[in-house]
Amino acid sequence: MTVSANAKAGQAALQAWSTVERDRLPFALWSSQEIEDATGGKASHAFQASGVEMDSRDVRAGDLFVALKGEAMDGHRFLPKAFAAGAVAAITDRPVDYPHVLVEDTSIALSDLANAARDRSNAIRIGITGSVGKTGVKEAIFAALDRASRGAAHRSVRSYNNHVGVPLSLSRMPARSRFGVFEMGMNHAGEIAPLAARVQPNVALITTLAPAHIENLGSMEAIADEKAAIFSGLANGGTAIIPADTEHTGRLVEHARKIGAKVVTFGRSETADVRLLDAIPQAIGGSLVTADMGDARLCYTIAEPGEHWIVNSLGVMAAVRAAGGDLAAAGLALAEMGGLKGRGARFQIQTRDGGKALLVDESYNANPASMRATLRQLGQTPAMRRVAILGSMMELGDFAARFHRQLAEPLAEAQVDHAILVGAEMAALASELRGQLGKAGGDEVGMSGGFTHCNSPAEAIARLDEYGINGGDAILVKGSNSVGLGAVVSHFTQKAQADGSRGD
Repeated sequence: MTVSANAKAGQAALQAWSTVERDRLPFALWSSQEIEDATGGKASHAFQASGVEMDSRDVRAGDLFVALKGEAMDGHRFLPKAFAAGAVAAITDRPVDYPHVLVEDTSIALSDLANAARDRSNAIRIGITGSVGKTGVKEAIFAALDRASRGAAHRSVRSYNNHVGVPLSLSRMPARSRFGVFEMGMNHAGEIAPLAARVQPNVALITTLAPAHIENLGSMEAIADEKAAIFSGLANGGTAIIPADTEHTGRLVEHARKIGAKVVTFGRSETADVRLLDAIPQAIGGSLVTADMGDARLCYTIAEPGEHWIVNSLGVMAAVRAAGGDLAAAGLALAEMGGLKGRGARFQIQTRDGGKALLVDESYNANPASMRATLRQLGQTPAMRRVAILGSMMELGDFAARFHRQLAEPLAEAQVDHAILVGAEMAALASELRGQLGKAGGDEVGMSGGFTHCNSPAEAIARLDEYGINGGDAILVKGSNSVGLGAVVSHFTQKAQADGSRGD
């Protein structure tokens, strides 16, 4: 056969290659025509965008910049910076001297773009909410589905889980996605339902319930009702995945069944549909988990340490199965996951005596349930000494003093050698500890089992320097994000890097 004949045969084979609907979908995230169609706006130029961004500081080459207007800030002011960073066009509410799509309201346009992204894709959508663990569980489900689909999964990044973050995350979902994983959060009643209606998930997962934001909700029952609002947006035939180990499980199940959802529960309870059978701690951290999936048993390893991650993994497996994902791929993903910044990242830092200490970064968020869980994990961590730097837990309202005082028990159970308490709300815990230690007044630094109370991250850094970090120490840094304890982590990890140490 001649070269020409080979070429003709190859061309004929390509022409005969079967195609599916997904093959006809565009590779670019958005074209100017698609944005016009979605928003009803008018494009000044023809263009294609590879991303969507609303913060000029995060713009990358090829992005569409959405000039949102808030009460105190107008994104139109940052158009020069966005285009200098590589934006190809912007969505604006006024004519500008840059490629743009002109709309009446940029916030509404972002919502329209999100709706169009949802409707044009056949992706199975998973929505996640809960008082604790939303972001970590979202990342685990994404890792599992992305592995199984060979990169065709999409997720909300960071904690983009509010009325702006959710539509932004949806607008970034490529048409070719097979799965989309979206986090939904709230501070007040009535915030989850609109987010669920926007995403219209096929699978909706509640991680757990805890008194986070109880200041605004008023009771645990109200928190359960607000979290259950995620089920209101479920697509027809959708699945509600519910924690089985809370006293409000029945309430959540009732909400799900009212809208006709399929219900799957997970946890340690004997009645759970996805039930923990066994969890064996691993020498290098994490656990070997055996779970009953109802019709089969599943054994897998999770890299993340802590009792809370054992139960989280059951919810992950339930969600992956409900979404039609690969459980084997999910097991591999859980075995490879590392801690997220501010949510369990672990660092080895050089110490003054030439050794290394473990620093656990949980500085992004804190509530009574997550505080207890991470202190329990600290107590299970092999260490010469255990140090806890704990920041105030915010949005607890009239319950704040009681919940802070109650941390004395998990601190004692974890055998913490020294605690540094940061923030005004931590005064209640300081008072409780002072009474238990029989102190007449003042705090003692360096006393085994002692503590110190201060007002800022800078003071916490100074107190930890005074106490001193030795090789073999384990240090937990945890507090609500507004306390700013990320500065403590940055200080000691950057100092360690300057000394030639390396983060895990």
